[in-house]
Amino acid sequence: MYEISSKLYLEIADRLMAEIGSKEYFSGAILCTHGDIECKLLCSLIIERERTAAPDENYPAIVDIVPVWWEFSTVEGSVELLNDFSFSELKALILD
Repeated sequence: MYEISSKLYLEIADRLMAEIGSKEYFSGAILCTHGDIECKLLCSLIIERERTAAPDENYPAIVDIVPVWWEFSTVEGSVELLNDFSFSELKALILD
């Protein structure tokens, strides 16, 4: 089983946040390579935000992310590896 490291969770969180931007719904893929492993998060998410943005923000802060559907795959060469990805752990990083 491929263990998802804290560093990989942070990279995925950063890429996902860049893709979400100011959206209230996101559906798409986040791709990254971690060593020889190709990682892909496919997801459809509802993004819940505060009602108004703080003066120093471009758009309201995210208060929750509700996954409609998600799948995380890890592939080495042409072999798919089982992994221990947790959407809850990813969500906690984003909301902290």
